Amino acid sequence: MSTGRAETPRVDEAGAGGRGGLGTVRNAVRLLELLGEGPAYQQLTDLAERSQMSIPTVHRLLRSLVLADLVVQDPRSSRYGLGPELTRLSNHYLSRLPLLGALGPYLSQLRDQIGNTIHVETLVHGEVVYVDRVDGTDRGPYRDTHRVGPALSCAGGRLLAARATDEEWLRALDRAEETDRTAADESGARATWAAADHLAHEPDDPTLPAEVAVPLVDGQGVTVAALAANLDRPDDAEAVGRVAGHLARAARAAGRTLGHA
Repeated sequence: MSTGRAETPRVDEAGAGGRGGLGTVRNAVRLLELLGEGPAYQQLTDLAERSQMSIPTVHRLLRSLVLADLVVQDPRSSRYGLGPELTRLSNHYLSRLPLLGALGPYLSQLRDQIGNTIHVETLVHGEVVYVDRVDGTDRGPYRDTHRVGPALSCAGGRLLAARATDEEWLRALDRAEETDRTAADESGARATWAAADHLAHEPDDPTLPAEVAVPLVDGQGVTVAALAANLDRPDDAEAVGRVAGHLARAARAAGRTLGHA
C-alpha cells in the first residue's frame, strides 16, 4: 500500500545507470576506497554502514570483486580486504608512467649529491602517493616503500594540492589532520604554497621525516608531481635551499623530457 510519501532511495538503488551500469561501477569503486582507508580486513556490515548501501548489495559487489582478485575474504574471520590483483595493475600502471621514465636517470645521482632519501610524489584524490624512491644514508632500520597519506601532511603534498583544482584542494582538506587543516585554512596559505618554488615541512608525527619538495612541471605547464628529499635539519635555511636547488635542477630536466614525450 502506498503511503503517499516519497522515500529517499539508498545509494545503491539510486546509482546512475542502475544495476549493472555506471552506478554498479561507482559502488564497487567506493567499496575499494573504504577497504583502502580502514583496517586491513573489514566486516561486511561495517562496509554497508559506511557506504550507505544495503547489505545484500555490498555482499553481491564483494563477491564479484573477490572473483576478480580485487578483494580477498579471510577464511577465518570472513572479513574482506584488498586483493593481489590491485598490486599487479598498479605495477603495470607505474611501469608505463612517463614521469618515472623521465626521472629515472636523475634519482640515484640526486641521492648521491644530497645523501638523503629521494621521493617522487603524486596527488590522487586528496592523498599523496609515493610512486618511487631511492634510499639515502638517512634510512632507518625499517623501510617505508609504499607510503600513502593525507596530502597536507608533507611538503610535496602541500605543493601539489595547492596547485591542483579547487575540487582536489577540498579533498585534501577533507582528508587532512586537524593541525594540517588549520595551517591550510590560514589566510593566503594555498596561494603561498602554490607560488613557492620549494616548500619544506616537518610533520607532527615523529615517525615521519621532515622533507623539502619542488614541483615537477611538464611541457604543457601542468604540475604532475613533486620531487622531494628527506631533511636532517629543516630549520637550517641554507641547507634546505641547497637541497632544493639540486631537486629543482633535476625536476626541470625531467620536465623538459616530459615536454617532448
